[in-house]
Amino acid sequence: MRNLAVITSFAFGLIFGDGLVISGMADPDLVKAFLDVAGAWNPALALVMGGAILVAAPAFWLTRRRNLSLIGSPIRLSETQIIDRKLLTGAAIFGTGWGLSGICPGPGIVLLGFGARGAVIFVFALTIGVHLAGRFAKSSNTFI
Repeated sequence: MRNLAVITSFAFGLIFGDGLVISGMADPDLVKAFLDVAGAWNPALALVMGGAILVAAPAFWLTRRRNLSLIGSPIRLSETQIIDRKLLTGAAIFGTGWGLSGICPGPGIVLLGFGARGAVIFVFALTIGVHLAGRFAKSSNTFI
C-alpha cells in the first residue's frame, strides 16, 4: 500500500507541475505582473486560480465525506477555522515573499527542476524558513 501511495503522489506531483508550467504560474514575471495591480496588471492568473478552485471545490466536498482515500490511506483534513495572529503573520510573510520573488513554493520546486536561475536560492530560503518556523512552533505555543 505504501508503494502505491508513493507512486500516486509522484504522478499527481508531475501533473501538478505540468499544470503550473502550462498555466504560466511557474513564470515569476507573469506572477509579478498579476500582483502589480497598480501598474501593468495582467489578470490571466485569476482565470487559472478560478479554474483551480472549480476543480478543487468538488474534490474537497467529496473528500470530507470519506474516511479513506481511494488507495485506502486515512484522510486527515484540518478542521481548524480560527483566523488568529499566527495565521495572519504567516500569510503576510508568505505573501511578501511571493510578491518580492514572484515565486510560490510549488512553482519554486518546478523551477528548480528546470534549473532556473534564482530557484536554488528560493528553495534554499524556503527550506530554511520552514525549518525555522517548525523550531519556533515547537519552542512556544504562540510563535508570534
